[in-house]
Amino acid sequence: MLRYLLMVFIAVFLFLPGLGNAQDYVIGEGDGLFISVWDEPKLSVSATVRPDGKITIPGLGDVTASGLTPGQLQAELTEQLKDLVRNPIVTVSVQTITNSRVFFFGGGLEVGVQDLLRQTSLLQMLSTVGSLQNTDLRAAYVLRDGEKIKEDFHALIVEGDIREDILLRNNDVIYIPPLREPNVYVLGAVENPRNITFREGLTVLEAVLEAGGFTPFARENRTVVIRKQDDEEITIPVRGKDLLQGDASQNITLQPGDYVIIREGLF
Repeated sequence: MLRYLLMVFIAVFLFLPGLGNAQDYVIGEGDGLFISVWDEPKLSVSATVRPDGKITIPGLGDVTASGLTPGQLQAELTEQLKDLVRNPIVTVSVQTITNSRVFFFGGGLEVGVQDLLRQTSLLQMLSTVGSLQNTDLRAAYVLRDGEKIKEDFHALIVEGDIREDILLRNNDVIYIPPLREPNVYVLGAVENPRNITFREGLTVLEAVLEAGGFTPFARENRTVVIRKQDDEEITIPVRGKDLLQGDASQNITLQPGDYVIIREGLF
């Protein structure tokens, strides 16, 4: 009776809302585990996962642990111990985590490794690794087991669309390249033609104002944005005078490498 009640308690505990996610952790080499077999102290053991991914269990010998969640390893041990123990009740606890990491590369951020000591989302991880100001979020991706599982971080980071967030796993690789062209160029009939360091959300009006504004000879409504897109140059007309008079539809958002050109004339 006591064994039955204990089994019911364990089942309820494991599937309580908010606690089941703990079972998603994937065991890795170097992790410290405690294997407990109810009422069988000789079969209970502390073990460190070896470089070959295995642990040694009394009565069973070597058992693969790496790559399994605690719940999966628990189920595997329960099945194998049935030849030694009647109705075995096995609990697998992760005591130390040493091999749960994610890796960064691509040049947009410093290449390195971040420990993954708890359940962590992509957004949470990126909030801890430094400025993303000069990174190409649209070209970024997460690589898992050799496959891209998440591409384009722009909506997640810039627009705050948490539907784009994902949970990270051990050995995930995060690729974040730098912006190929980190500037926007404002040329022509402005007081101070210049290049402006690109930032997300930069608009035509902001760029023109940062370049000192239109000169008296500017033909504001003949402003154009020249943009390289898929190996082609496109020209986007901007009616700058209408923009200054409140036409927000003319205030387009710029992209890295854009040229804002304001033509001039006497009339």
